[in-house]
Amino acid sequence: MTEPSDRTPLPRSFFDRPVLEVAPDLLGRTLIRRTAEGPIAVRITEVEAYAGEVDPGSHAFRGRTARNEVMFGPPGHAYVYFTYGMWHCLNAVCGPEGRASGVLLRAGEVLMGTELARKRRLSARYDRELAKGPARLATATDVDRTLNGTDLCAGAPSPLSLLPGDAPHPDQVRNGPRTGVGGDGAHHPWRFWIDGDPTVSPYRAHAPRRRAT
Repeated sequence: MTEPSDRTPLPRSFFDRPVLEVAPDLLGRTLIRRTAEGPIAVRITEVEAYAGEVDPGSHAFRGRTARNEVMFGPPGHAYVYFTYGMWHCLNAVCGPEGRASGVLLRAGEVLMGTELARKRRLSARYDRELAKGPARLATATDVDRTLNGTDLCAGAPSPLSLLPGDAPHPDQVRNGPRTGVGGDGAHHPWRFWIDGDPTVSPYRAHAPRRRAT
């Protein structure tokens, strides 16, 4: 397996912009995950924007913690978090240093390293399901907390890079509420996806947890 011919990563300036500019602009870009077994490439088809301390849906809404420290750092780095005690999710930090914001990579099409992704996603019935959702994307590309803080603007041999890829035509980009976000952030239309792409995950509204009676 060989990587795409253009292996020049996106520049730092790409990420050093407002999160609502960066998020839709990440659609069609290529995530490269370099593993000991070989590279895995994923074309990003769905993302969500999180605006830090002004966004109730963001991990940084209540300020800096040990968990979200990377979000306050330089743009263009990976923020990886662990959720529900079993899944990892991958985000790209953006905006100016000191003001936390990030873009969750929600779904994508595996372009290269499909056999490696299949080994990690044995429950996927079809290849279009390999990275159809943020936890599935992280699982398929072998992303966990050890990659938290990785510079996405670095090329090989960095374990993670984001390459230019092929951005979709603006007419193909749709947006709507974020999946599973409740409270004051429920209706922000900050989820962006490529219309009609089979790898985009289904939308699910926030479902409040019921307390046992």
